[in-house]
Amino acid sequence: MRIAFTKMHGVGNDFAVFDAPPAALLEPGSVQALADRRTGVGFDQALVLEAPRRAGTAVFYRVFNAGGDEVEQCGNGARCIAALLHRRGLTHAGRVTLDSPAGVVEARVTGAAEVSVDMGVPNFDPRSLPFDAPEESDPYPLEVAGSTLAIGAVSLGNPHAVLVVPSVEAAPVAALGPAIERHARFPRRVNAGFLEIVDRAHLKLRVYERGAGETLACGTGACAAAAVARRRGLIDPEVRVQVRGGELRVNWAGQGEHIWLSGPAEVSFEGQVEV
Repeated sequence: MRIAFTKMHGVGNDFAVFDAPPAALLEPGSVQALADRRTGVGFDQALVLEAPRRAGTAVFYRVFNAGGDEVEQCGNGARCIAALLHRRGLTHAGRVTLDSPAGVVEARVTGAAEVSVDMGVPNFDPRSLPFDAPEESDPYPLEVAGSTLAIGAVSLGNPHAVLVVPSVEAAPVAALGPAIERHARFPRRVNAGFLEIVDRAHLKLRVYERGAGETLACGTGACAAAAVARRRGLIDPEVRVQVRGGELRVNWAGQGEHIWLSGPAEVSFEGQVEV
């Protein structure tokens, strides 16, 4: 069966967007085959658009990592979906409400490709990730590869562990990323962020994503890094987050407030693929 898709990216974090595809597409093996960058379409995540399940929303979306697992949320994916709906004339004054397994996401489209999304209130309760810890704390000690790391842990609808490092370029992402992702204390695995604080308004970040490996950008990862740093009093409410694919912006007033993610979201091409 041949189905259509739209290839999109947010600062290099790339997606294939499918409209209500056949069930066969959602099988892990099918997602893995399509994600292959040599023999498939190639993407970090597949985004599946379904009919709205909640009044006042334009679409319900699901997220599948390149490894085939369905996950709860994707910040850059949400921004790309909002941009695509805007191209289709489905926004009102540049605004649209999306729904996902992690809840409702409000989006604003400004300019040709600039999209901001409300990623909700960061949740530091370890049970929300889930993360095996007796109580909420920051930082948490985490034994990895014979060393004790000091991590922050927060949920943005999906789980994140954040490790502050002196330099993201020198950070051992390839070695520590998978070890943190699959650590026994994260029973559903975790996204591992490596954060360098340049100054109070500028962060650098690399993220080893659950089920996808290191990506050029991670929207919820940027929010998680900013939330951990902001909670520690190290940054201002609005920061630039430099990732390998470009730059994102995060705005968070602080505890109990909603966190916003902003940046470009662009269509690369449209195509069809056999499933």
